[in-house]
Amino acid sequence: MNAVEIKQPYLLFLADAGDPLAAKTSIGVAQWHPERCVGQLRLPGCKADALVPDMTPKEAARKGARTMIVGAVNRGGVFSPAWMEALHAALDAGLDLAAGLHQRLADIPEIAAKARKLGRSLFDVRHPTEEFPIATGRKRSGKRLLTVGTDCSIGKMYTTCALEREMHARGLKATFRATGQTGILIAGGGVSIDAVVSDFVAGCVEKMSPDNDADHWDLVEGQGSLFHASYAGVTLALIHGAQPDALVMCHELGRPHMRGLPGYRLPDIREAIDLNVLHARLTNPRAKCIAVSLNTSKMTPRAAATAMKRIEDRTGLPCVDPSRGGVGRIVDRMMKIR
Repeated sequence: MNAVEIKQPYLLFLADAGDPLAAKTSIGVAQWHPERCVGQLRLPGCKADALVPDMTPKEAARKGARTMIVGAVNRGGVFSPAWMEALHAALDAGLDLAAGLHQRLADIPEIAAKARKLGRSLFDVRHPTEEFPIATGRKRSGKRLLTVGTDCSIGKMYTTCALEREMHARGLKATFRATGQTGILIAGGGVSIDAVVSDFVAGCVEKMSPDNDADHWDLVEGQGSLFHASYAGVTLALIHGAQPDALVMCHELGRPHMRGLPGYRLPDIREAIDLNVLHARLTNPRAKCIAVSLNTSKMTPRAAATAMKRIEDRTGLPCVDPSRGGVGRIVDRMMKIR
């Protein structure tokens, strides 16, 4: 399924997200493509904000919205019963629905029936409709960067999008390769690899990042973490299929535990870098980590600067926060890779 088929502009549904990370799809689309978003719909108790006007589906339709993006996520990726009224209201207002959860819109009988009756379209961007090959590990032309992380939901997609924007601003050849539902809606295409059968994940990434010009960079969006007990498998397959020349380690200070796993602490940043490089060298013996991308959104500017300096001293690598100082230093390092 290609996201460019989805009619624009959008109403973003943040549902009852308990924090901004639970609404990262809506927030990501609004942040990288605000021109596509007319407003947001939030349920009582929602603790996230995409910084676009609040409105009902009817109001959004009057403003020109064509599709409501279900831009909230939860553990398990299922539609909450509390969301059903809003989904029905969107269809009644004349909007299509698009979502990236594990559960399909098309598998909710009452939603599927109403969409058929009203002539609306349902888009389940997490679910690929094509077949993928088994990975070969064959060296491909062109260059590749993969964002990896000490945890999930830690800034890998944001960092990758920021790198594409910076490289295009410099006139460099770069393509953002989306591997998750938010990235697909931002990029207009891609594959949600956590919905691909495990034997084919690495082959899927090889196919979506094919041979290219020697000076072209594929910027592959990372998923999960090698240290996350729930998602390490998809991370490892993504590393092997991406065959990265460069890795960027994404991290956030102050997290009390891995997201959704209170019994697991985040790894040491040096340990995380070493393990990711070790696995990347299976398919690219020259793979190396070139930078750290630090999420300092909960820190003061002074504390953030101190933290980045400490990580640079610890790792010997440039450490940046894309939202505060940009990713120019990372691109500078990329340009030195031959």
